[in-house]
Amino acid sequence: MIVPLTEAVAETCGGKAGALGALHRAGLPVPDGFVVPFAAYLAAVRDLDLGRLAGETGDADDARRAIEARPIHAAVADALGRALGELGDPPVAVRSSAAGEDTGQASAAGQHESFLAVRGAGEVAAAVRACWASLFSSRAVAYRAASGRRDRPSGDLLMAVIVQRHVDAEASGVMFTPADRNDATRIEASWGLGPSIVEGRVTPDAYRVAGDGSVTRSVADKQRRLDRRGARLVIRDVPAATRTRPAIDDATAVRLAELGGRAAAALGGPQDIEWAIADGRTWILQARPVTAAPPPPTSPSGASDVPGGRFSGTPGSHGTVTGTARIVRGPVDFARVRPGDILVCPFTDPAWTPLLRIAAGVVTETGGVLSHAAIVARERAIPAVLGLPDATSALRDGTVITIDGTTGTVTAEGD
Repeated sequence: MIVPLTEAVAETCGGKAGALGALHRAGLPVPDGFVVPFAAYLAAVRDLDLGRLAGETGDADDARRAIEARPIHAAVADALGRALGELGDPPVAVRSSAAGEDTGQASAAGQHESFLAVRGAGEVAAAVRACWASLFSSRAVAYRAASGRRDRPSGDLLMAVIVQRHVDAEASGVMFTPADRNDATRIEASWGLGPSIVEGRVTPDAYRVAGDGSVTRSVADKQRRLDRRGARLVIRDVPAATRTRPAIDDATAVRLAELGGRAAAALGGPQDIEWAIADGRTWILQARPVTAAPPPPTSPSGASDVPGGRFSGTPGSHGTVTGTARIVRGPVDFARVRPGDILVCPFTDPAWTPLLRIAAGVVTETGGVLSHAAIVARERAIPAVLGLPDATSALRDGTVITIDGTTGTVTAEGD
């Protein structure tokens, strides 16, 4: 019921775990851990009749609730306790690894649950069960539907779960390795733990490392960071003197690019890599194939610097679209969004994925081009402009706007 991470393969442990297992075997720096494979999930849900609960006569929420209500089997709980003991019972990260996830066709970026700073066999077991249930979350169901994938709960809809040592990152981020040796490695970095970047809650520093090792960078105002405090995750304000200091220096960016190249070679193609630095050591936390390359970077001007109702942010996803601006500050506003609207929001985390099935475009106040929402927007061919400060106040709800996700511009009609 437990597979050491170094032995994990995609066929039994999902794409995410399989990639980490391959990197571990190649000698790359991956935190130690283990995997609860597909077999444990299948044993747990064998008599739940998920085909009925989540099929044509049921609802995915019924399947999710049924899994959440099911206690972890004693044999699995015992195996978890023993595996954690072999690691020294540290705080761990618990991450989903579904079948069909992290492939070259569909990343499913951020669509299933992950948990950081989990401690103890009981809490880990609960997190494993929550990862299983997240197969049937509204965002995961919406993502699969938009990908044209028909759910078969008794067939290829499977979930494994990765349990790894938690890394208390001083800086972390995302890296896209290039498809061509003449292209640059793109890196985004910020302070603290990675969810701030991948969920688009902070605008990160952006780096480009060319093949000759030269570095260009754009340093952002990184106002908040996420850190572990005991068994809790806390959001803190970054001190003013540190907010605009680069999260990594150029030499570190070059080393990250070199590490990314090794990972891409081991996995056989360009990779979307989540990384972290703790106590001077760099770790690879996740790697998946790049499904859609981002637009080339520009120099954003900001909402208040461009006259005439034309604003400039960061290009996030190719294309141009005109539609009604819909200011969305949180889930309470979701029901106001209509097909063809352009979302204008502080940020979009993965829980907002169902909106990307009907929205024509996205504008955010924070976030980087390598965040989960930006990746999903590119997979959906939805134009996106990111990191446009004060967008929810500079743009008026209900007005017509045009966004160009290739150049990062937003134009309000009539202004």
